[in-house]
This record gives sequence, C-alpha cells and structure tokens, in this order.
Amino acid sequence: MLQTMEITLTPFDAARIVLDHVQSSGMTVECVGQHATATEAGHQTSLLIFEKYYMRTSSRASLTVLLENLAGPTTAVFRGSGGGEGALFRFDWGASADFAASVIDALAPYATE
Repeated sequence: MLQTMEITLTPFDAARIVLDHVQSSGMTVECVGQHATATEAGHQTSLLIFEKYYMRTSSRASLTVLLENLAGPTTAVFRGSGGGEGALFRFDWGASADFAASVIDALAPYATE
C-alpha cells in the first residue's frame, strides 16, 4: 500500500535522514538508486530506491521513497514491495511492510499530522 506523510523538513534534509536510517537498519540494505532535483523557485524532489535481502523469505524486498514540496509542505510518499516467496505467491510474511516502516521510524519526529 502506498503511504504518505507530511513533514516539516525540506525534501533534501529528509532524504539524508531516510538514507542514513534505512541503510543502518540492516546489513543487507543497499541504496540502489537516488535522484534529486531543485528548481529556482525553491522546490525540491528526492527519489530513493532501496533493496534489502530477507532471510525469512529468501528473497529481496524493495523500498521506493519520493520526497517533494512541489505543491506546498514536504510530503513523503513511499512503498515497500517484493519480498514474496516463489513466482506464484505474493505473500511476503510482512517483509515489504517492515521495510516501509523504516521510513516512518525515520520521519516520525518531523511529521505534521
């Protein structure tokens, strides 16, 4: 499920916090992609993509995080995915939700809601 949070940080500051927190959440976590853009008007976007190996499912889960302030306050939009067993079953034993929770943990002190 796609999750959103409104936060008090700029997207670039939030990206640094999320990057540090998620990467320190386990030995098998890797940031596999990131992109940042800023406009002259002061708007920012930051995209982070993580991958983590879960031993309990013998598979990898991904986490995509978008941080932006294009339409007002900074919003974090994120989703964990993958982590399922086998090709036919999408049941992941909570791996993707667990991975997405690391974003909530990182940004909760800055949440406006």
